[in-house]
Amino acid sequence: MSNADEWSQFWALYLTRFAEGFGFITLITLLPTYINTLDPQGATVFGLTISAGFIIGMYTTGFTLAQTATVVPLAWAGDRFDKRLVLLTVLGIGALIYALFPLVDSSLSFVAIRALQGVVVTGSGLMSLSLVGQIATAGTRAEKIGRANAASFGASILGSLSAGAIYDAVGFGLVFVLIAGLFVLAWLVVVVVLDGDDTRRKGFPFTDLALNRKLLTISTFRAQYAFAVTMVRTWIPIYAGTALASGGLAVGATAVAVTVTAEKATNMLGQLFTGQLSDRYGRSLFVFAGGGAYGLVALAIPFAPALGTALGADLSAPILGELPAAYLPLVAFSGLLGVADSFREPASMALFADEGTEEGGVASSFGIRELVWRPGSVAAPLIAGWLMVEVSMASVFYVGGSFAITGVVAFLGVLTVDHGRAALTTW
Repeated sequence: MSNADEWSQFWALYLTRFAEGFGFITLITLLPTYINTLDPQGATVFGLTISAGFIIGMYTTGFTLAQTATVVPLAWAGDRFDKRLVLLTVLGIGALIYALFPLVDSSLSFVAIRALQGVVVTGSGLMSLSLVGQIATAGTRAEKIGRANAASFGASILGSLSAGAIYDAVGFGLVFVLIAGLFVLAWLVVVVVLDGDDTRRKGFPFTDLALNRKLLTISTFRAQYAFAVTMVRTWIPIYAGTALASGGLAVGATAVAVTVTAEKATNMLGQLFTGQLSDRYGRSLFVFAGGGAYGLVALAIPFAPALGTALGADLSAPILGELPAAYLPLVAFSGLLGVADSFREPASMALFADEGTEEGGVASSFGIRELVWRPGSVAAPLIAGWLMVEVSMASVFYVGGSFAITGVVAFLGVLTVDHGRAALTTW
């Protein structure tokens, strides 16, 4: 493959990551708006009382349950057949799903269509990252993955800002027309540019990879870190946008988008460089440092009101409107979360790609990465929803940050025991 052909292959895959990120972040940004619009209330089903907190949690958990159910079959299909064909199928389904979002009119329909969105996000993410890892060489793998992630975060920035602004102006409909159109564009580019995938892996590569020592080691961290990221990343916009009575700051949709954008922008810029550093200096140190820093920043978020009051940070801004004192510190903390995670993410992904490529099952390796994440991503919104309603908004961030800290401590312990004291800087 010539350099020009390789360049076009990567950019086609970066576009799919852009489309995936744009669609995903739109729903995260508009989640507090959906909570306020759909007004979830406690209900009784077969004599059992379902709380409003549980229903709010299902807005995210329905999405992650669908992801969990489809990881294995999608990853297996990618390794067994043509990853390009699987990617095209998922992109086509995604265009249809996002076109249906304006029809949502109840909590039940929102949970159902978010589940379908979960299938699309999982499939496009698995196939695009697997192909990036497969095409890249070992010495450039984290760099290429970091740039693919940067494309996704760039979409997240544009998606969150445009979603909030368009919703404030004309409502939900046009937002999802734009997303569906972007998926159609990505489908066309992949058809024209991306070569077919001729790698085939018979059998069930999950079996061998499940016993891989390096994957088991990183999983001791990742399983706990999933709780942290899902709770913190999801609840920052909820904290910003929900009503004061629910413990939120009650800012508008565009202001909510800014809190999301701060994390995405710093993460995007960081991953343009941190992936190259991971290729040069190893993976584990970046995972440890990034994960630990994420936990410390999350633990600091509940202090945003006190910090904002001390700084006199309440203000009125054009477009954003009246902003409480806690808002600007919250945006700053969100940006710091992005910096921390930019060190961890390309290193972690490249490790899974390294092991999967060596074993001949790169899609299955990324599938294992997804499966390890799923228990936390499924349970965390339910825990956070209960904490938000029954305890406090601050407790969500205390619990989320604690999961990140215990995750890096466990990772360091297993890494030292299994791979030696120098493993943090050599592995």
